Amino acid sequence: MLYFRMLGSLTVEVDGHRVTVAAPRQRVILAALLLNANRVVSVDRLEDFVWDNTPPSSGPAVIRTYVMRLRQALGSRAGARIVTRAPGYLVEVDDQETDLGRFDSHRENASALAMAGDLAGASAELSTALSIWQQSPLQDVQSSTLRDIEVRHLEERYFQTLSWRLDLDMQLGRHTDLVPELWRLTRENPLHEGLAAKLMLALFRSGRQSDALNVFHQIRAALIEELATEPGTELQQMQQQILASEDARLTGPGPAEVGPVTRIAPSPPRPAQLPAVLPDFLPCPSTGPQLSVDGLASVLSDPTAPPRAKTTVISGSGGVGKTSLAVHWAHACRKEYTRGQLYASLGGSSDRPVRPADLLIRFLRDLGVPQAIIPQDEAELEGVYRSVVADSKLLVVLDDAHSAAQVRPLIPGGARSRVLITSRNRLADLEGARTFVLGRMVEDSSLRLLSTIIGRARVDAELAAARQIVRFCSGLPLALRIVGIRLLSRPYRPLAGMADRLARADRLLDELSVGDLSVRSCFDTGYKALSAAPRHGIHAKLVLRILGPLETGVLNTAVLVERLGCSSIEAEDALDRLVDANLLEQDSSGRYLLSNLAQAYAREQSMALRKNAPRIA
Repeated sequence: MLYFRMLGSLTVEVDGHRVTVAAPRQRVILAALLLNANRVVSVDRLEDFVWDNTPPSSGPAVIRTYVMRLRQALGSRAGARIVTRAPGYLVEVDDQETDLGRFDSHRENASALAMAGDLAGASAELSTALSIWQQSPLQDVQSSTLRDIEVRHLEERYFQTLSWRLDLDMQLGRHTDLVPELWRLTRENPLHEGLAAKLMLALFRSGRQSDALNVFHQIRAALIEELATEPGTELQQMQQQILASEDARLTGPGPAEVGPVTRIAPSPPRPAQLPAVLPDFLPCPSTGPQLSVDGLASVLSDPTAPPRAKTTVISGSGGVGKTSLAVHWAHACRKEYTRGQLYASLGGSSDRPVRPADLLIRFLRDLGVPQAIIPQDEAELEGVYRSVVADSKLLVVLDDAHSAAQVRPLIPGGARSRVLITSRNRLADLEGARTFVLGRMVEDSSLRLLSTIIGRARVDAELAAARQIVRFCSGLPLALRIVGIRLLSRPYRPLAGMADRLARADRLLDELSVGDLSVRSCFDTGYKALSAAPRHGIHAKLVLRILGPLETGVLNTAVLVERLGCSSIEAEDALDRLVDANLLEQDSSGRYLLSNLAQAYAREQSMALRKNAPRIA
């Protein structure tokens, strides 16, 4: 068993035996990684921590050496948890392998109990969390920068937890028992108005009105002497209520806080923003990775995955069913996420993707943070958002993401939240995420989907025509759904007639359109996203136009080498860019595949070029 302690001295235990990391700078690196468990810490950041923002020019090489020696000092079992991942390193641990993880786990349990009305259980969980702390965090780690950034934040979280537990105990009528503890706390923090107000309330409810008023006079004198300021509104109102012999009541922070110093209501809203599940959705396997709903659930709960690998990306072409799959899975497991479910469409396939800062503001409002205290600075927004959800069990579904940079600020830093992202792009540069490409549906699944929409009897009656329709739709759920909608509105139209219409290659994409649903528009989005400037001498749009008139949808680099006179490497790069844009597929043998739908679109672009534009758009 591995166990890492940070809430006090930095220690490592392997099967109950302490492992010594004596080198001070190796301890700094270990502390930085543990404080950001399961998240990549860049080499640049580690340099700042190790040398307090004044690293030498040889810093990156020295950091690599320190990490190597740290792994050796930890031993093979613990050292293997430190993983190299661009642009730095991460340490893989689960909730129960660090004292900070256990602390957060108890806070999350307390939140769930408090929301369910079990205040006594919530108080007990918070007391257990507080008991995990030994002393000031990382007191034997020699890094001023690390302490200024990370340790202060941890100490504030400790104080928030303590304050929350005091408020719960006050609500449970334990004011008399709290008086000795509050006396001690106010002596240790003589200028803290919140503690003084709690002590005044506890004394008042214990029948000690004069003592409560003396507390006010003492802190008022201290504030005037030290800070030249009068007590704030909370203390003044408490004094007035006690003078009027009213049973004053505090507004405690409840089961979630906004940030290091800001509090929100005891029962924050639990957003439930998931869209409705498509009624004809089928958890069908595809021709790509077998990523059905059950498959996705298996992936997300895979015990062999890195601990806390909580971000998953579902990539694929437009209309392949990414959103339907993500929403269906999210509904199936939403009850596990006690803090709620956030959903946002990021507009990644549009000309104007949503700004992360705008979504952060919306998410904070949805989580109960008052508009008046939401900052405008993007960096501050991200910090407040992560503080609000730090130890929450929150499900975040980010649909149609444009890039890794767009989603990074929206990913909670805590271990218990889950983020599910859909994107037409691979988002390969999103650190720590697991990416899966959703392929086209196989024939049997396509027939099932068509049957779900127009009825099994109608499909069985014209099975040969149904198979033709499925083949023309290339296993694309959007195309099948469009055909199904059109057939549903024409209950007496034979399926053979629809198959004949789809058989005309020059009209295929025209037929696959109904209302605001269109296969062509999906290809338009991927096409427009291709770089407008040549790369390595080959224009990606030109490559797609060349592929359109080909007689086969199976090709390799030799086709481009012959037609463009380029090298095989340049041809491969060009084809890979089309794969990344989900306009082309690649099978396990390395062949490139152009579906008949994609080929129809490529043919349209080729004809438009010859007819209207002698230059590349």
